[in-house]
Order: sequence, then structure tokens, then C-alpha cells
Amino acid sequence: MGQTIQIEKANSLKEKPDVSTVKFGTVFTDYMFTSDYTPEHGWEEPAIVPYKNLEISPAANGIHYGQSVFEGLKAYKNGDDILLFRPDENFKRLNTSLERLAMPKINEETSLNALYELIKLERDWVPDGPGQSLYIRPFIFADEAFLGVRSARTYKYNIILSPVAGYYGGQLDPTSIYVEDDYVRAVRGGVGAIKCAGNYAASILAQQKAAELGYEQVLWLDGVEQKYVEEVGSMNIFFVRNNELITPQLNGSILSGITRKSLIQLAEYKGYTVKEEKILLDDLRDGLEDGSISEIFGSGTAAVISPIGRMNVHGEDYVVNNNQVGPVAEDLYNHYTGIQYGTLEDPFGWIVKL
Repeated sequence: MGQTIQIEKANSLKEKPDVSTVKFGTVFTDYMFTSDYTPEHGWEEPAIVPYKNLEISPAANGIHYGQSVFEGLKAYKNGDDILLFRPDENFKRLNTSLERLAMPKINEETSLNALYELIKLERDWVPDGPGQSLYIRPFIFADEAFLGVRSARTYKYNIILSPVAGYYGGQLDPTSIYVEDDYVRAVRGGVGAIKCAGNYAASILAQQKAAELGYEQVLWLDGVEQKYVEEVGSMNIFFVRNNELITPQLNGSILSGITRKSLIQLAEYKGYTVKEEKILLDDLRDGLEDGSISEIFGSGTAAVISPIGRMNVHGEDYVVNNNQVGPVAEDLYNHYTGIQYGTLEDPFGWIVKL
């Protein structure tokens, strides 16, 4: 991918929506980034163009065999400044996903510059309401017209943008989770540690099952013995146990979440004891029964922190912290989002200001 990014101006611009009424991922900005890959030239013709539908062959390899990866991050408004939170980490992880699926890697520095140019062009789309942000979705998929199980020869790379409201509408609200003991999300050596489309498709049936039973999220167990806690929904998971913060250690089937990584660093900075370890579901249940586990929350880009107030373990319901937001979750959420929105000092150098 070359350094020069061509910009094609739109003939007309869209009317900006009331972001507080927008459902996540349904409204998109005026422009998108695009680049194509060929074996002869690598990533070429980087351009910012008006948002439009993609034209691909019905035989596009990625549709049939799943060579498709993506990332998710956000831009925030602080006065006249646009703030990005650790965007370099997203492009590093994108390359990890590409490598695992035998897809061509991107130039991370060039991709960051392309994103900066796109955000600068679309800065008026970054909302400034409480908890609002501009969601950023880079994605790459195989578009070679070929029905064969091998690494494709050509690919498309796009970045699209979508204004989103605050996940909780301005306040933290506990969610409920169902421990899934029939289906599995991933196994070590598979693709559970990367952000590929198939991971999320495989989770939908269990998510529907949980919803039918009255729960909002799925808690996944390990795919071999089904007795160790791994992830909740599309988020990593944390527990407060005897005043220590515990999270499952990365094992090759758990996504290395950027929010997870950042929360661990922030928690240690604030003086919390943080441990990464294998967590038995039986130990979790015992901790809920004897009160040693006082809080549970998920972590991810969309919500940052999602407190869990109710959990179903093999048919038995447990209430966590009286179905209230716990002090640790609230403390970390307020400090983390304060850094993201520029209202608190960033001691880690996480923020990129445009």
C-alpha cells in the first residue's frame, strides 16, 4: 500500500442524525477507506471515497470459505479535538488475525495514517453527547472469484465509520449471562484468539438460546473439558474475588482484548491486585455461594465495562452484588472513559489527538 491516499469528494453529504436515537451499527458516514490487494502489486490504490456498496463476484472466495477479519475501535470528541484510543493496538491485532488466516498483512503505519485522514475528513460526524462516539470498523476479506479451499490471491480492505450512542444511555446497568454447556466457542490452536467473522457466526445460536431463556449474554467455557471460564459474549470477563481482580489467562482460544489489556494496566496503576489465571466454573460457583466473588463484569470496545448482575450456572440462578453495579467496575469504568474522552489525564500515552 502506497503512502499517497487519493480522495474522491462526494457530490452531496448526508444529513447528520440525532445519535441518541441511532441503533448501533445502522448509520454510516459520508466516506470510507478502500484498498485492494493483488499478488503482483500488494496493497495498492488506497483511497477515501464516498460510502457505497461493494461490488464483488458471487464466487468471491471470502463468502464461501471465510477469509474475513475485522477490528473495532472508536473516536471521541473533546471540544475541538478528536481523540482515538490506542489505534495502533487494533492494527497490530488486525495483522495477527490476517496472519492466522493466511491473508496478506497490512502496513500498520500506513493504515494508521489512512485512518487519521478519514477521521479528519469526517470529524463533523464524531458526536459529542454523553457517552457518544464514532465507531470505526476496519475489515479485510478475500474477493477472488474462485471456488477452492486455499488462500485467495486478491483481497479488499475497507474502513467504515458509524456514529453510536452511549452503550448504557449514560449510566452502567447490570446485564445477565447464561453459562453455555452444549456449544463451544473455540479451542486452543483454532481461531478463537483472533477477530475473524466465523467466530461470531458460531456464537449466534447460543446467544439466541440464552435470549429465549431470559439472559442477555452467553458465558463461554473452554472447548475441551468445558469446565474453565473463557469469555462472555463478545467480551473478556473479570471477577472481583476477595478484593482482587481476576481474569482468565490468555490460552490461545481467548481473544486478547485491547480493553482487557488496558483495564489490567489501569487497575494495576490504581493499586488493584490483578491476577490472570485459569478459572474453574466450579470455583466461580463456590465463590458466588460463599460471597468471595463480589463482582463480575465483561470488557470490550462497545461497552468498555458491562457489569453482570445475574448468572445462570447449569440451570441455577445466582445474583451478583444484589444485581447492582459494583464499586470496582464503576471506578475502573469512570477512570477508563475519562481517559478516552480526555477529561482525565492519560498517564499511559494511549490517546492520539487529531
